[in-house]
Amino acid sequence: MPPAAASSDELDRNTRTPRTAVVWDALRDLATTAGTGEHPLDVIDVGGGTGGFAVPLARLGHRVTVVDPSPDALAALQRRAGEAGVEVRAVQGDAAGLLDVVETGSADLVLCHGVLEHVDDPVPAAAALAAVLRPGGTLSLLVASRNAVVLARAVAGRFAEARHALDDPDGRWGPGDPLPRRFTEPVLAALLDTAGLRVEAVHGVRTVADLVPGALVDGEPGAVEALVDLELATAALPEFRAVATQLHVRAVRS
Repeated sequence: MPPAAASSDELDRNTRTPRTAVVWDALRDLATTAGTGEHPLDVIDVGGGTGGFAVPLARLGHRVTVVDPSPDALAALQRRAGEAGVEVRAVQGDAAGLLDVVETGSADLVLCHGVLEHVDDPVPAAAALAAVLRPGGTLSLLVASRNAVVLARAVAGRFAEARHALDDPDGRWGPGDPLPRRFTEPVLAALLDTAGLRVEAVHGVRTVADLVPGALVDGEPGAVEALVDLELATAALPEFRAVATQLHVRAVRS
């Protein structure tokens, strides 16, 4: 099957796992617009690494550029794209210098997954993400949630660390925390509004998947599919989204 003819069913088989199903589902209508090869999008994947999202999108016929600071990751991306029979442009760079390597207003879709937690300042980074979008273009943003780490530290018996994460502006549980920052939904909404982006939808990601021991899923017939269904069913419910490990936001440039 040629890349441009890749179907949504194939997308399900190859890329929808309990940890990523919600994100793919949120992007499904955009991702499959090139199912016939007639309406490809210009996609920029910031921090896209080895191409977990980029290569499947290229298989659907989109024109994809991955911007990543790691030359090793970009080399692995090129190998992966070659094995899939698609072309993905690889550019060394990061979110802070995005406008140095990507033209303003050049993208219909920008992916930024697991990046804003690590940048020096998320405000200019978010502004750069918005700037490379065309008017009406979409940002797919995935970030770590503060609420989840509060619960995780508490369940582990680290009550002081849980309280620290709850009170800390960056959602860190202490000086040993490997993640520079985490986000709450209101903070994220304000950040994107400042950048000129309108939030269309917010979903919880890994709401249930991170709580289920692998032994309960591995090798059990139908278990993965059932867990994916549960992830999708809880993703948009505020009461579950509030405790998800990650938040996925789909936002549009005004």
